[in-house]
Amino acid sequence: MRKLYIALAWLATMSTSARAQQPIKLSLQECIDYALKNSYTMKNAHLDVLIQQAQVKQTTAAAYPQLSGKSDLVHFSRNHPQYSFFDAGAFTQGKPTGIITALPFTIPYTVSGSITLSQVLFDGSLVVALQAGNTILEMARNSENITAEGVRYNVFKAYNSLVVAYKQYDIIKSSLVLARSMEQDLIKTKQAGFAEKIDVERMAVQINNLASDSMKVANGLSLAEQMLKYQLGLNLNTPIVLTDTAVSKRTSEAMQLMGAQENYDRVPEYAALQTALKLNEYNLKRYKFSALPTLAAFTSRGANYGSAEFKDAFKLKDYIEYYNGGLSLSVPMFGGFKRTHLMREARLNIEKTHNDIDNLKLSLDFQASAAKTSLKNALLQLQSQQRNLELANSVLDLAQKKYKAGVGSNLEVNSAQTELLRSQNNYFMALTDLANAEADLRRALGMLKK
Repeated sequence: MRKLYIALAWLATMSTSARAQQPIKLSLQECIDYALKNSYTMKNAHLDVLIQQAQVKQTTAAAYPQLSGKSDLVHFSRNHPQYSFFDAGAFTQGKPTGIITALPFTIPYTVSGSITLSQVLFDGSLVVALQAGNTILEMARNSENITAEGVRYNVFKAYNSLVVAYKQYDIIKSSLVLARSMEQDLIKTKQAGFAEKIDVERMAVQINNLASDSMKVANGLSLAEQMLKYQLGLNLNTPIVLTDTAVSKRTSEAMQLMGAQENYDRVPEYAALQTALKLNEYNLKRYKFSALPTLAAFTSRGANYGSAEFKDAFKLKDYIEYYNGGLSLSVPMFGGFKRTHLMREARLNIEKTHNDIDNLKLSLDFQASAAKTSLKNALLQLQSQQRNLELANSVLDLAQKKYKAGVGSNLEVNSAQTELLRSQNNYFMALTDLANAEADLRRALGMLKK
């Protein structure tokens, strides 16, 4: 009975483990969506936006009333009190005599407490900072969008590379199975006296080469899968299954992309530079407004008391209250031409940002043109390699039929199989080039969002 319980527990554990290891099915769009939520670069980009929000609110806080409290307890030593200096003649004849006298007027303990309320009524720099708050947040969101664009680009390439690797692995496995089947037939033919030892050895070499290539492709497949999981922010041990594996779909989408029109507004880097231009303009405005006076209102209420003994310093009934209030006006007059040079720097930054915008437009035009050319070449190369692959399959099929009919040689079959492997490798390289060229063009056109 104990063994039965152990067996049931083992089965339950294996069942739970199997359920935990169920592969996740992911389309290309699902991978992009998952990466935008879970990749660590996106998490940090979103945190940067939240940090910027906190910094903007710090600036906004300066426009609200400021309330502060203060309390002091001062003890003056009886043996070494603080002295005040005055002219002794001022208390006798009313005229200074030049005789300076020092007397201690302080008492051992003084206690004071106050609450002060202040409010900025006008500050040009603060006004501009408040106006620029939304633009600063917009800049942070633009930076997040640029990061998201990079994540989409990397996921797009990694996903399609993995699709190609899967297809390459499946085909080379099929070729290996076929070669081993032919080897068994060849061994039987040799035993019957209709084939030579060299034919069997040639086939063994072919199988060894296929097995070696299969291992290389399997290792590449594992690496491509881990790369995709890394881009997604997914645990590397989590099994996945790709659902967007139709090569014909990728080819048709790439061909449609050739006719897409450029639109700078779709590119996040362009939006970021436009926002940077606004911020530089606000910066210039801030320096202009800093020449205006600053006006603030304040009011303070408190109480103080002095005592010869520490225990008497906290008798609230003896405290004397006071109250004051007023306005504070600060007028900048001359600061060594600092504001002039700050304004000049701001104007130069505006001019520089205009140059950056024009340069980005030119760069996007070049990238789109180069990517379209690369994509066009990749489509042509893929069509050519697809025809070569079909011909190589046809040649191998014909060679096998001739060999089975006794009118062909094993050498002819091996040669056809070698050409097929070469055609397959060229075809998959063309598929990879197509996916990369499509990713580059989508990024240049700002069309990686979908």
